[in-house]
Amino acid sequence: MRPSAQIQAFFDETTNTVTYLVSDPVTRQAAVIDPVLDYDHRSGNVSTASADQVLADAAAQLLEVAWILETHAHADHLSAAPYLKERTGARVAIGEHICDVQAMFRPVFNLNDVSGDGGEFDHLLRDGETFTIGELEVEVLHTPGHTPACVSYRIGDAVFVGDTLFMPDYGTARADFPGGNARTLYQSIQKLLALPPATRLFMCHDYKAPGRASYAWESTVAEERSRNVHVHDGVDADAFVAMRERRDATLAAPALLLPSVQVNIRAGRWPKAESNGVCYLKTPMRPPA
Repeated sequence: MRPSAQIQAFFDETTNTVTYLVSDPVTRQAAVIDPVLDYDHRSGNVSTASADQVLADAAAQLLEVAWILETHAHADHLSAAPYLKERTGARVAIGEHICDVQAMFRPVFNLNDVSGDGGEFDHLLRDGETFTIGELEVEVLHTPGHTPACVSYRIGDAVFVGDTLFMPDYGTARADFPGGNARTLYQSIQKLLALPPATRLFMCHDYKAPGRASYAWESTVAEERSRNVHVHDGVDADAFVAMRERRDATLAAPALLLPSVQVNIRAGRWPKAESNGVCYLKTPMRPPA
């Protein structure tokens, strides 16, 4: 019988993001999923406080962090993957379709230093691929729709779903980013909801649905199927797509969209510092004719 994963969640209220520390209790090997770098866009200041808390808890439990796993190239926070890799030696992995995302955004920002082949990451993961964290087996599930590169990680009875699903009272992720597609998202969600009903689902974000007083990030397949406000049993693909496209048309761009994409398609690396020692991010603008 395989061991059950130990799962610890770290919630960053500034970006509404959940980072997970997942470990094998037998070997003490661990992975960090979707780590957050603290970044103040108004000042340009950066802090590693969130990542340092993950490292401190890992050290207190005598864990060896072997993997840093991204569910996708996030548009709402900057990844702390390089910082964690520097301090742990862990490998940074993401879904292989990050190449598609790089191809879409390289011309938007005129990023000549982005490979286009995902080479900034240590490992690109295929749908159905398996690897291990100690004695824990991890299965990669390609779950596109929010972005083309989205993957979920299935570890025993737990699945880390990235931005594919939210808590049942909040619904589902937007699908209007470049390469996103509401019908594809519906298919990915159905892939997840076909798992055994008791399967635990761990969200990457929570925004506290109206009427809920506290943040939450864990549900089950059964709970999502019975009461997800967007995609419960009985909601077909056409109804979901109509809802999702109507809702997405009302949503503003995430506050950190432009800096996040530039950094995260580079596996969390910043542009090279210029002669004054400062890194600069770009804001695409088209002057009026």
